[in-house]
Amino acid sequence: MTLDETIKVGLNLSLQIIVLDIKLKKLIFAFIFLAASAPVLAQSLDGAVAYQYSTIDALLSGVYEGDLSVQDLQHHGDFGLGTYNRIDGEMIVIDGVAYKAKADGTVVGAGGTEQTPFAMVTRFVGGPKIVIIHPTSLKALEAAIGQIITNKNIFYAIRVEGRFATLKTRAMSAQDKPYQPLAEVSKTQSVFSYVNMPAMLVGFYSPAFSQGINVPGFHWHALSIDHQHGGHVLDLMLTSGVIQVMPIAELELQLPTRAVFSNYEQGSKRSVELMTVEEAH
Repeated sequence: MTLDETIKVGLNLSLQIIVLDIKLKKLIFAFIFLAASAPVLAQSLDGAVAYQYSTIDALLSGVYEGDLSVQDLQHHGDFGLGTYNRIDGEMIVIDGVAYKAKADGTVVGAGGTEQTPFAMVTRFVGGPKIVIIHPTSLKALEAAIGQIITNKNIFYAIRVEGRFATLKTRAMSAQDKPYQPLAEVSKTQSVFSYVNMPAMLVGFYSPAFSQGINVPGFHWHALSIDHQHGGHVLDLMLTSGVIQVMPIAELELQLPTRAVFSNYEQGSKRSVELMTVEEAH
């Protein structure tokens, strides 16, 4: 065999090894998700309940005052998200503690007497663990979770813990009367960008038929591990992390008794407004 032939054989062998390595990495990545998906499908839904106060359409229309206290909300769950009266910051409830991500970029513990115009919580008992080992965008993260959520007609609570190469969040400042629709208020929201930050995501997946009641699809709030930063998630790049998905087949909906809720205009299609608010950068 000539020198040129030897080099050619060597190059072909190297290319085959590289291709094999890439395929192996893809196989390992796929296996992680496939191995984690079966328990999700088999997990019992008995006892899994989501409690929600008010509706997303009411919030979109400017119903920013509710009569449910944080203390009473915590009786219904230890994991969830929402906002506070006058939309004074973003609510993150995790491990039984309610936090407020404020428009000035700080995070504080919420007082038990503070009230909410919209919130959703559950008792998070965990779920099968899905391990992320490659950089993953928000779109890819949701797509991966979507692969194991075969029943799209129930709710899911989703907890993510990991390190984020980038994390973009927002928070809104307290509003004064007369309240403007949320799509208008979101134009003045505070946006924060973080890099290389360990954080937790509190998320819910809501089915399409919940349009008007909740946010169809995924809804995410974030809290840094040191509890210093957080808010509603606009975008992210997850370097590595662990995801837990808990299916929920029962929703308890409580509606406000304040006049402001009874007087808001129902029946309007607010899907465009919701998209504006959820994705406003």
